Amino acid sequence: MTPKNTFDILLLIARPAAGKSEIIDYLKRTPVAERRRRFHIGNFEEIDDFPMLWTWFEEDAILTKMGQPRLHTNEDSYFKADYLWDLLIRRICLEYDKRRRDTPDYHQHTTTIIEFARGQEHGGFARAFAHLSDEVLRRAAILYINVSYEESLRKNRRRFNPDRPDSILEHGLPDVKLERLYKESDWSQLSAADPKFINIQGHSVPYAVFENEDDVTTARGEALGNRLAETLDRLWQVYHKSWSTP
Repeated sequence: MTPKNTFDILLLIARPAAGKSEIIDYLKRTPVAERRRRFHIGNFEEIDDFPMLWTWFEEDAILTKMGQPRLHTNEDSYFKADYLWDLLIRRICLEYDKRRRDTPDYHQHTTTIIEFARGQEHGGFARAFAHLSDEVLRRAAILYINVSYEESLRKNRRRFNPDRPDSILEHGLPDVKLERLYKESDWSQLSAADPKFINIQGHSVPYAVFENEDDVTTARGEALGNRLAETLDRLWQVYHKSWSTP
């Protein structure tokens, strides 16, 4: 890897409504030079599995109106099979591969931010990580946003706009669905063995935890910027060192 000052891939993961999309929105509003200096992210592109799964919901609703069988979800909008969660992760990796294919020097000027949430009910982050490609894993760092289930529930209720259920910043889940899918998380088990790295498919992937129980992300203000800068700089020191060490 050519020495530079930006992440190649940042996995931005958490419970729903923890602040992932708010952080991305904040980064978009930050000038590129400042973003590179404070957060080790210059130009960036997102790959988020929410638009992918929302397309499935829309297609199934259309199929129902047509009198045809639903492909992905049942009438209550739960996936028909757990492997569809795995498919989303592989779709993310495919999208990443296409971007690198079309731009050979992609990471010399671009960070890829990969965003998703997973709960224990459908295999947790452990199952999702098992479907990430080697190409993603060898370039990735993880930023985990830590909130309790109760905080996830509060913010999920707060942000939901029924007129824009497909919106990145305004979508939400019914309480019963949030509880079933996301109340239990396996993050603490995955990160317990090492304070800096998680072993995924033989790759030592560096991680850092952004604490957000006090919700510094909603306001998109100075408190968010300062905490994000501190957390990502700490993560960068581990990430950069892991690439520099023979």
